[in-house]
Amino acid sequence: MKHITMSLALAWALIFAAFGTAAERGNGSISGNYVETRSAEVYSGLCLMNSEVNLAGDQAILAWQVNRGDWRGVPLAGLGVVAVVKARATIGDPYSNPYPAKAVLIVDERATAEQRRALQSLAQAKAGQLLENIVAVETAPILFQQREHGSVTLTAGDIVRIETRNMKEGDHLCGNEELCYLPLTRLAHSMPVFTLVDQFGGKGLGVTWKLADKSSAFVGNFEY
Repeated sequence: MKHITMSLALAWALIFAAFGTAAERGNGSISGNYVETRSAEVYSGLCLMNSEVNLAGDQAILAWQVNRGDWRGVPLAGLGVVAVVKARATIGDPYSNPYPAKAVLIVDERATAEQRRALQSLAQAKAGQLLENIVAVETAPILFQQREHGSVTLTAGDIVRIETRNMKEGDHLCGNEELCYLPLTRLAHSMPVFTLVDQFGGKGLGVTWKLADKSSAFVGNFEY
């Protein structure tokens, strides 16, 4: 019962996060595309969700691709930043504490020193406690490609690769699927999507991974 109640609350919270207020949607000075993967399903039936709590979901990748604007006076259009996180428990589970978490940050290699600092500031401001403990900052070519709504490829050199697509009927495993978790940062619009590839091959977190074929990602847009 507690998970059913939690899921309903999450659904309403996602609606609020997706639409926000008119002022939030219209007055941002920086905007762009966002993709996030988790090592737990974010859209599934309760049977699968409950089976993963405290066993999965302690890993996440968050990526911002700036289309226009600046952050605290520094222009960032065309640049990206990726945060890779390893937490101590399932991120987003209200009954466990995922902190302290460790993170590796990857900033766009095309950025100047000032822009790299601004990209790190942006990610830390929007991911909050997840990025309080950054153990390494890397530079790499960051490429964000959106083939169609929901279908995204994100690469950060050979460190990170994400591929997603829209949900299909055959992706449903339990029946009665619903939203299990919210995105890890506030967005102007977001939707859960299917993960084809979720890969981290870098150093610093004590773990690497390559996950596939899970309903474990969000794509969206941000405007701050």
